[in-house]
Amino acid sequence: MADRPPTVLVAGAGPVGLTAAHELARRGVRVRLIDAADGPATSSRALAVHARTMEVLDQMGALDALLPLGRRVTHFTMHRRGRTLVRFDTNYDTLPTRYPFSLMVDQVVTERVLRERTARHGVGIEWGVELTAVQPGPDAVGVTLRHPDGRIEETTVPWLIGADGGRSTVRRQLGMRLVGDSTQEWLNADVTLDADLAPDSNHLLHTDPGTLLLVPFPEPGKWRVVDTVDVAGADDPELVRRRLAAKIGRALGRPVEVGAPSWLSVFTVQQRQITRMRSGRCFLAGDAAHVHSPASGQGMNSGLQDAYNLAWKLADVVRGHAGPELLDSYDAERVPTGAVLLRSTRTATALVSLRTALAPALLTVGTAVLRRVPPLRRRIEGRMIRGFCGLALAYPDSPLTLPTDATGGIRPGDRVPGTAGPAGGQAEWGALRAELADPRWTLLAGVPAVGPGGPDGVAGSGGRDGLDGLDGLGGFRAALAEAERSFGAAVSVRLLADGDGPGVLADADGTLRRSLGLEPGEFLLIRPDGYLAARHRGPERIPEVLRACALLPEGVAPVPH
Repeated sequence: MADRPPTVLVAGAGPVGLTAAHELARRGVRVRLIDAADGPATSSRALAVHARTMEVLDQMGALDALLPLGRRVTHFTMHRRGRTLVRFDTNYDTLPTRYPFSLMVDQVVTERVLRERTARHGVGIEWGVELTAVQPGPDAVGVTLRHPDGRIEETTVPWLIGADGGRSTVRRQLGMRLVGDSTQEWLNADVTLDADLAPDSNHLLHTDPGTLLLVPFPEPGKWRVVDTVDVAGADDPELVRRRLAAKIGRALGRPVEVGAPSWLSVFTVQQRQITRMRSGRCFLAGDAAHVHSPASGQGMNSGLQDAYNLAWKLADVVRGHAGPELLDSYDAERVPTGAVLLRSTRTATALVSLRTALAPALLTVGTAVLRRVPPLRRRIEGRMIRGFCGLALAYPDSPLTLPTDATGGIRPGDRVPGTAGPAGGQAEWGALRAELADPRWTLLAGVPAVGPGGPDGVAGSGGRDGLDGLDGLGGFRAALAEAERSFGAAVSVRLLADGDGPGVLADADGTLRRSLGLEPGEFLLIRPDGYLAARHRGPERIPEVLRACALLPEGVAPVPH
C-alpha cells in the first residue's frame, strides 16, 4: 500500500490505532499508521481483555493467537483480616458467549499480536513520526508530521483517525476537551507474590484502611497490585515492596513474600470524555476520546471497540458501498456508550476503594448475607458481569437501528450472539461465527426447517443451487437474488435453511432460527460488527431496509454529505 497515497492516516499505533488500521486494510482501504514513540511499548499497562472484546478479536481473526498467551479469570474473591469473605463466580447466563471469562494478558503482548496481524494486510508502522498540526478541510485534512531526523512533512489525507492517547494532539488541534472529573490517586505495582492465592481470580483485599486489588498475570506468581490509599514512595521500590508485604499479609492473615516491583506507576483516577468523537473528516477513538478509572479494566477494551465500530463504517464510505451519512452513526453510538462506561467505572471505583468509614462493617455483613443466600449472590454475579464484560452494550437509539413490529427474538440494536455456541447445534453456530467474520454486512433470511423429502422441496433446491435455485420460495427467491446482485459487494446474502450450497447457511434442525427468533418469511440485517440493524417480514422490504442503513446499490454514486 506504500506505493499509493493513503486514504486514511491513523495517528497512534497502540491497540486502538492497530485495530482501526487492521480493519480498514482488511477491507482494502489504504492506510498510513504513525506513532510518535521510538518503537513498541515495553512497559506494562492494561491487562484485562473482556468477553465482548474477545468476540471482536475473533471476528478480526486475531483471537486464536492471543488466547494461549493469557490467563483466564473467572472469579472475584474478597478478603479481610485473614478471612475469605466471599468468592464470586462468573454469571453469563443472560449474556451467552464463547468467552465467559476475562483474559489477563499484558497489553504489550496484545499489541504485538495486533501488529503481526496488521502487517499481514500490508500496513507497517512509522515509528518516531509525530503529528504536530491538523488543518481540517471540507475535502481533505492537512497534517504536519515531524520525522525522527527532524524533517518536517506537510501533506494531506482524505481522512484522519486520532488514536493518540489521553494527551491526544489530534483532540487538541480540533479544539475538543475532555469533560469530567479526576478523584483519587492510586499506585500500580507489578510484583511476584508467594501468597497461595487462586490464579483464576482477581482478589480484593481490605487492608483497614483502604484496599488492594490483585490481578494475576499469565506468568505464574506474578501479580499487578493496585493500592488505593498509599501512593508515596513510587521512586523507592524497596519501600513499596515492604509496605505491600505488610498490607497483604495483614489482609490474608499470614506472612507473604513480595518480590521487587518490575514496574511502578502512580496515576490519577479520571472519568472524562469528549461530547463528540467526529469533526468533519477527523475522528477520535480510545483514550483520545474518553479516559476511565482502571477499576474494571475498561480503557483498552472500550477503545478497541471504538476503532472496530468506526473502521467498517469508514471503509464502506471510502469504497462507495454506503453514503457518507453512515459516519454520523459513529458519534451517535459511541458517545452514549462512553457515558455508560463512565458510570459503570465510577461505580466500580467506589466498590474497589471502599473509602467510607462504614465500609468494613458493611463488607463483612453484606458478604455474610451473600454466602447464606445463593440466589441473591447469583444475581449479584450477573450484575457484576454486565458492568464490565461489554456484552450488554447495545445501540437501541442508533440511526442504524430500524424499528420493527416483531415481538420475539433479538431486537434491533442488540448484539447477535453469533459466537455463543449454546448446547446443541455446534456446527450451525460455527457456521454463523464464520459468517460474522466476513467483513461485510449479513442479510439472513429464514424458511421453515425441513428434512429430506419435506414439503415443497425448499431444502433440496437451496442445498443444490444456492439462491438462484430457491424455486419454492416465491418472492424471496427474486428478492434475495436481486439483493445479492445489487449489494453483494457490501452485503453477504444468506438463507438459513436445511441443506447447503452457495448462498445457504446450513441450519438443518432449525437451531439458529430458533435462537435468533427468525420466523419463516422474516429476514435479519446484521451489521459488520455483529449488531442487529433490522428485522422485517417480506422480501419487498429488503431494498428499503438496506437503503435506510445508508447502503448503496453498486454503481450508485453517494450524495455529498
